[in-house]
Amino acid sequence: MEKKPSVVYFTNFRARPGTSVLQKLEKLIRAAGIGNIDMEKKMVAIKIHFGEPGNLAYLRPNYAKVVADVVKSLGGMPFLTDCNTLYVGRRKNALDHMDAAYENGFSPFSTGCHVIIADGLKGTDDVEVPVEGGQYVTTAKIGRAIMDADVFISLNHFKGHESTGFGGAIKNIGMGCGSRRGKMEQHNSGKPTVDQELCRGCHVCAKNCAHGAISFTDNKASIDHNKCVGCGRCIGACNFDAVYNGNWAANAQLNCKMAEYAKAVVDGRPSFHISLVMDVSPYCDCHAESDVPIVPDVGMFASFDPVALDQACADACQAQPVMGGSLLDDNMKAPGFVDHGDIFTNTTPESEWESCLAHAEKIGLGVREYEVKVIK
Repeated sequence: MEKKPSVVYFTNFRARPGTSVLQKLEKLIRAAGIGNIDMEKKMVAIKIHFGEPGNLAYLRPNYAKVVADVVKSLGGMPFLTDCNTLYVGRRKNALDHMDAAYENGFSPFSTGCHVIIADGLKGTDDVEVPVEGGQYVTTAKIGRAIMDADVFISLNHFKGHESTGFGGAIKNIGMGCGSRRGKMEQHNSGKPTVDQELCRGCHVCAKNCAHGAISFTDNKASIDHNKCVGCGRCIGACNFDAVYNGNWAANAQLNCKMAEYAKAVVDGRPSFHISLVMDVSPYCDCHAESDVPIVPDVGMFASFDPVALDQACADACQAQPVMGGSLLDDNMKAPGFVDHGDIFTNTTPESEWESCLAHAEKIGLGVREYEVKVIK
């Protein structure tokens, strides 16, 4: 049976006098059908990444306020949410996480709704959710507050990622909604290795390891795979390409698990998805810094289908010119550059993203074929 294309709504960031980008966002999500969801007296989880302090590419809280205000206008009770991280940083427990969110501007006063860390104080408050059609995951471990919500909305910053190629709706849902053990389950298919000839002994990789898996002999790093959970933070942290993924299937497996986790989150309840393709940095907002965007800002997208949404955002990015002075530009000008015909793989050649969307479609999370409706 032929699959029907999903509808993805789009508007650009042009805001002429008399209007604003925030007004355009509200118009977009209303046109995309958010009002068709029954939210009366319903608790509505708005999943967002609050950004690691030091990063300046994360979505501004102003966008979250637009979504929260629309939810309230429909009778819903919204809250902003995320789960704790695996790695060392400012979001590894609920107290630090909320401090980081407030520092980056996400508070009840700026967004009109509360911040709730979904997997509790130490990342252990989760629910085991069966994955229908799961090939890699039997039960996903999802933050309890997210599963307790009646309606689920993802508000995604679409950008690059050092392991998954890009981070969009599926990553924000699948990885982002996983509790600490859920994130470990998704990451444990592959573990990095150190090329000792390239290692400079700068110890940055060890500072980014939350599990004490990296030690040094003669000032050369090595990774204890018995302690490593395969999160890949050390790969992104190394400036000398000394840390690499020794299991080339690992990123594909990570993507498939991420898709299965996303399916566990949205199955059986109303969901809606919004992606802002702006500040398309090469790395995740989990980094405490943000690099030059690899392509120009594109616009805002919304859909009931997270798979079609990610595909539309990826295609839109592929059609953009390369930003000069970016990591992508540097790579393309480097001696011996191999063109993969894909801006995300050209940015981080060890990454892989196609498997995520292919597997997501296979298990019924959504479809990759889409039609775009432009909202002006």
